[in-house]
Amino acid sequence: MKKYHILKRLALVSASAFTLTFACKDQFLEVLPTGSLAQAQLTSKAGVEGTLIGAYSALAAKNFTQVAASNNWLWGSILGGENNKGTDAGDFTAINPIQRYESSPVSGDINGTWQAKYEGIARANATINLANDSKALSAADKTRIIAEARFLRAHFYFELKRLFNSVPYVDETMDYGKGIEKVGNSPDIWGKIDADFKFAYDNLPETQSSAGRANKWAAGAYLGKSLLYQGKFAEAKAIFTTVVASGKTTNGKKYGLVPRFQDVFNAENDNNEEAVFAIQSSMNSGSVTNSNAFDVLNYPYNTGTDGPGNCCGFFQPSFSLANSYRTKDGLPLLTETNGAPAYNAPENAVKHDYKVASSDPFTEDNGPLDPRIDHTIGRRGIQYLDWIEHPGKNWIRDQTYAGPYSPKKYVYYKSQENTLTDGSGWTRGYATLNYNIIRYADVLLMAAEAEIKGGGSLATALGYINQVRNRAANPASFVKNLKTGALEANYVIAPYTAFASADEAMKALKMERMLELATEGHRFFDLVRWGDAPKVLQAYLDYEGKTLVTMFGGAKFTTGKEYLPIPQAQIDIQGSTLLKQNPGY
Repeated sequence: MKKYHILKRLALVSASAFTLTFACKDQFLEVLPTGSLAQAQLTSKAGVEGTLIGAYSALAAKNFTQVAASNNWLWGSILGGENNKGTDAGDFTAINPIQRYESSPVSGDINGTWQAKYEGIARANATINLANDSKALSAADKTRIIAEARFLRAHFYFELKRLFNSVPYVDETMDYGKGIEKVGNSPDIWGKIDADFKFAYDNLPETQSSAGRANKWAAGAYLGKSLLYQGKFAEAKAIFTTVVASGKTTNGKKYGLVPRFQDVFNAENDNNEEAVFAIQSSMNSGSVTNSNAFDVLNYPYNTGTDGPGNCCGFFQPSFSLANSYRTKDGLPLLTETNGAPAYNAPENAVKHDYKVASSDPFTEDNGPLDPRIDHTIGRRGIQYLDWIEHPGKNWIRDQTYAGPYSPKKYVYYKSQENTLTDGSGWTRGYATLNYNIIRYADVLLMAAEAEIKGGGSLATALGYINQVRNRAANPASFVKNLKTGALEANYVIAPYTAFASADEAMKALKMERMLELATEGHRFFDLVRWGDAPKVLQAYLDYEGKTLVTMFGGAKFTTGKEYLPIPQAQIDIQGSTLLKQNPGY
């Protein structure tokens, strides 16, 4: 099957787009650095396009910290209580304080995440300047390229805004000596983000030459998301209504939900009708970093050939996340018990094999569960993709530290090894599965939220939410044992019949976003924008800390520290009078 590999096409020109050259009367003394390109080459059509591809490649944060990519496995999912770091206490210890909400301004991973986002912005700005200077581009190509670059710039600033809140805003007009050295950090950048997304929405085509490029509808969906984060629900509702009605992928497919939930997370099905905007991955392109290398740590911990990756045991789903898939009459448990989620009550908790050896008997949970649990979480005794039934403790590096579960969504299939994986690196875990920054189920749920909060129709919101639930209820997607063909659990899921109030609808919407988008890097940001982070995350820490004492014992979530600290390394460079630290650090 043909795949579209933007990252594979990253050329030397993209790495050289930022080289400055200076005129000199003694031109024979002017020798360009090895590998650099002259301005005439950079402003050629190939030069500008190559620089733009370089901006796309920054989505994967290659050559920066493992946690800086746009999938936000640390910043969205671990901080959101869906997963913990996993592995053991001595591996990637820099994450240990972060997952306890004890982030420090001197964290190298926080600084690396900051740097990665601004690298993407620098490449987008360079693309815009080159496009404006180029005489080789047609008017249509110039407009398209600038629109793509502004879309990417908006994405990186959107990421910075929700990670750090107050950040410096630098556009293509700024450079050293032209004001860049005087730019301080400010929280007031939403208008600039919206302007870039709006320009992209107004000027990008509906289809593109490569499936991974942003198109009009990706820009529209992202604009709606930005408006939703600002609480501009009526405006978000208007744009989402249009995107749902008319949106299509860059390769021309009408937006829709793929029939089986698990096919969203299968490299053989990349760039499907649900892919609104994705980081493209490729293999055998000369570098394993062109795969989804940002997920290479996040496989079950195993050292044999009966499981994927040979490494590393990170990103283990939490007890709380597993429990959230409990259903009653096919619906989630939306109530609370003594201020804690009802699904974490002892009578509702999902049975697990914590501290049970793989050689010891274990009987799986037979209570009713949302079927998405077994596409999201690796559980003992349940078929793990097309590998084997999850063996439990043998695939966990340290259960007492990180619990009994394994990640599952972004793991490759056994049948794909060496065809959709790149085994030329230190591990077999370099796969070519795209990461969807925005997928259509996310759009439907954002559209439902805009309806609920923007004075729209609860019936329309109900319809959007039930589209997502009905796809999950497709029996063809239920996990079955490969040997016997029997269902692996008691899967019971049903649509909602009605919402009596906006408050009831929002409770259902919030739960649905967790169930559908779990481990995809959204949860923490949702909790912060809803104002739910202090209550929900402290309840999570209290619950997990009862068992995972080494990891979470005594951990506290501090109200007012919903954003990461500004990296001290950046303050040291620019000065504390210009770059102000966030409150609480």
